[in-house]
Amino acid sequence: MCESKVLFPKAGGKSELEAGAVLTPRFGADGNITCVTLDADTGEVLMVGHMNAESLALTIKTGEGWYWSRSRSELWHKGATSGNVQKVVELLTDCDQDAVVMRVRVEGHGATCHTGRLSCFYRRIPLGQDAASGDVRVEDVGGDRLFDPKDVYGK
Repeated sequence: MCESKVLFPKAGGKSELEAGAVLTPRFGADGNITCVTLDADTGEVLMVGHMNAESLALTIKTGEGWYWSRSRSELWHKGATSGNVQKVVELLTDCDQDAVVMRVRVEGHGATCHTGRLSCFYRRIPLGQDAASGDVRVEDVGGDRLFDPKDVYGK
């Protein structure tokens, strides 16, 4: 991990933020920015995660996906346990630098989701349902699992 606290510079103004050549991420009150992770070859959304300054810096330095786990309150090197390491092909930031999009190739089983699926987004919500009924249904569109989570995570 990083030995010292990571400090990204603050943008000097809107013009510098939107058109400057220096990364000046705008982390939220919780210290995170949103990261949308896509398959580098197909463009499929694999996952949405969060990065703090340290995980963003580690991603840039190592070329592998690092996140901040909000549920565990710790750094998370994607694939450290499962072997499904995300190799970064491209890292983009948006116009106001409060989100990133990361295009990756996944090693190991090729799955991103802890359920063994290629993508964490394996369920579709059919439109036209009435949410007031309290019974909005989802459809599985993720295909077969690429691995059995019990074999990988032992749970």
